[in-house]
Order: sequence, then C-alpha cells, then structure tokens
Amino acid sequence: DPYLLRGEDGCFYIIATDMKSSLGWCSNHGIVTWKSNDLINWYDETAIDFHQFDETKNADKIWAPEAMYDEERGEYFVYYSVNNTDDDMALSIWYSYTKDFKTFTNPKPLFAPKSGMAAIDADIVKINGRYYMAYKDECVKTICEVVADNLTGPYYEYPNNKIACTSRPVEGNCMYKLIDQNKYVMIMDMYCDNRYFMQVTDDMMDFYAIPSSEFSLDFTPRHGSMITITTEEYDRLINRFGY
Repeated sequence: DPYLLRGEDGCFYIIATDMKSSLGWCSNHGIVTWKSNDLINWYDETAIDFHQFDETKNADKIWAPEAMYDEERGEYFVYYSVNNTDDDMALSIWYSYTKDFKTFTNPKPLFAPKSGMAAIDADIVKINGRYYMAYKDECVKTICEVVADNLTGPYYEYPNNKIACTSRPVEGNCMYKLIDQNKYVMIMDMYCDNRYFMQVTDDMMDFYAIPSSEFSLDFTPRHGSMITITTEEYDRLINRFGY
C-alpha cells in the first residue's frame, strides 16, 4: 500500500503498510516511510511500530497509510486503517500528525461507518474548503464517500453514499485532479479481476465510469497513488527507468 506525496520541503515521501504476507493478515502493526530528493534515490527508511502508543498497543492491523499537509497546523496529517484486538470495533480510520515522517502523535479515531462494518483504504481530497473521504466499505465491498468541514472531522455519512460506478468488488481508491480542469479522477483496484477501474467527477457527487479503452495500466500494483510531476522530473525518471 505505498502512498507517494510531494512534501512542503520540496522532498518526496513514501508511506506504506509494514507487512510480511507470510505471517498472515494479522501480523502488521506499523508503517514504513522513505524520503527522496529526486524520486529515484530513497533514504531515511523508518519503521514506526504503533505498539508504542497506548491507543494501538494491541493493534494487529495498521493498513494503507496516506497523508496530506494540514496548513493550519503546519504538520502532515497521516491517516490509516486500524484494528485493535482489545475492543469490539471493526477496522476503522484513525489519524496522527507528523513533521518528519519519523515521529508521530498518538493515534486518534477519525471515522467508522454507522453499519459497524470495517472501513479501509481511506483517501481524502480537499475541494472548495470541504474534505471528501472515499473509503472501502467491507460490508458492501465497494467505495463509499463521507464529507467534513474540517480535516479531523466529524465526517458526515450521507444516505446512499456508494460512489463506485461498478458492481464488481473494488478497493485501494485514490483520487487526483486533472491539470487545468475542474475534474477529478478516481482510480481503484478491481482486485478480483486483477485490473484497475477508473471514474471521473466534477462535483464529488456524480461519478461516471471511464471506459477501459481510454486508459492503460499495464501493471498490477496494489493501492498505489498519483502525483503531478514536472517535465524535468519526468525526463529524469524516463532516463533512469525507461518506459
């Protein structure tokens, strides 16, 4: 579950689930972070064990971390899915703050569906002063949306909030804005079909499927992310990795 972002310091950061699949689905209680100046060379690898915090000392799942910069606080807002073995809550979305992706504030709950079922793979975008969180609802195996006026919530779960334009199971959603357009594209992992699904919106309420013939994702990553890069950065990546 790697998430890539451009930091306020001009550097790039990756945050990802710390998981060893051979140990099973209940073996990961941390995240890993990396830093880069050029998107090619990565350093400062740091593993953050959430068992260090009282709030998650019995967690067996810390999944799919993402981050965005909180301008009011001047720190990075990092959110992720949490399952604690010492309570009766399903997987839900929590958050912490960090300045350097090495030290984090104590985790706090951010959102849990009214259904009581698990919520994972949250992705938040800020549009016109409002915060839209898209997440996978494990009850219906699709992407749903909640809205808040503040980054830390509360997030409003409106009726019929399923937004995926497919009946197939999807997860690992990520949204990005098209350059010079008031449109947002959401990509999601159609994990039972071993491919990706894409849809577009201009109001965060009405979404329209993008035909598979109009995009190409000829690889099978899980829960990736999208960033905008400059021509110089593009050329550097092509020179290093090729097409």
